[in-house]
Amino acid sequence: MRLILFDIDGTLLWTDGAGRRAIHRALLDETGTAGPIEGYRFDGKTDPQIVRELLTLAGHPECDSEDRIAAVCRRYVELLTAELAKPTQATRLYPGITDLLAALEPYEADGRALVGLLTGNVQHGAALKLRSAGLDPARFPIGAFGSDSHARADLPAVAAKRAAERTGRRFTGADLVIVGDTPDDVACARPMGARTVAVATGFFDTAALRAAEATHVFETLSDTRAVLEALFA
Repeated sequence: MRLILFDIDGTLLWTDGAGRRAIHRALLDETGTAGPIEGYRFDGKTDPQIVRELLTLAGHPECDSEDRIAAVCRRYVELLTAELAKPTQATRLYPGITDLLAALEPYEADGRALVGLLTGNVQHGAALKLRSAGLDPARFPIGAFGSDSHARADLPAVAAKRAAERTGRRFTGADLVIVGDTPDDVACARPMGARTVAVATGFFDTAALRAAEATHVFETLSDTRAVLEALFA
């Protein structure tokens, strides 16, 4: 059985900046500053990591306060809910995602695969984004989230443990496949010997993803047959 873990932003879907706008406002509401957010890159990072780094860059006295970071993340989820509910919101799935998830269903039904999430989003934020793109969060019965750890490198082990508890099987090495759009998605797979399928639908091109030593690299996930071959190679 393969444990296949999808990143969300830049891999499954695009929220047209809703998350960035919500974190920006949440930081202002809870701490009075968003730091140098205009030039700051979110991709590949967890939500709590983003908050901590921006507060550190701003020189905020509570930049290392777990309580303050948690408060910002709670406010962020409230604001993200409002952002995604706006009539002008334009969340969309990337090319090939609908077909790929449908193609994985027979593999899940006969026990060849368990499909889940590995994302820097806090869990509630992840569910909001999925629903805004027309995906049921229950489609992904296993997940590891930014609310589980500030460090993305911790998340594969969290997901593997939850998958083992669900199935009674141990997932490591080639049994674990991480699908993402950043070098950080690739890097977090290494400690467990997991394989990676990297896609250039985010802000990193195929050259950057190959340089990060992803196992397989695609421009998009539109070629369902080729992606399935990579996932089950």
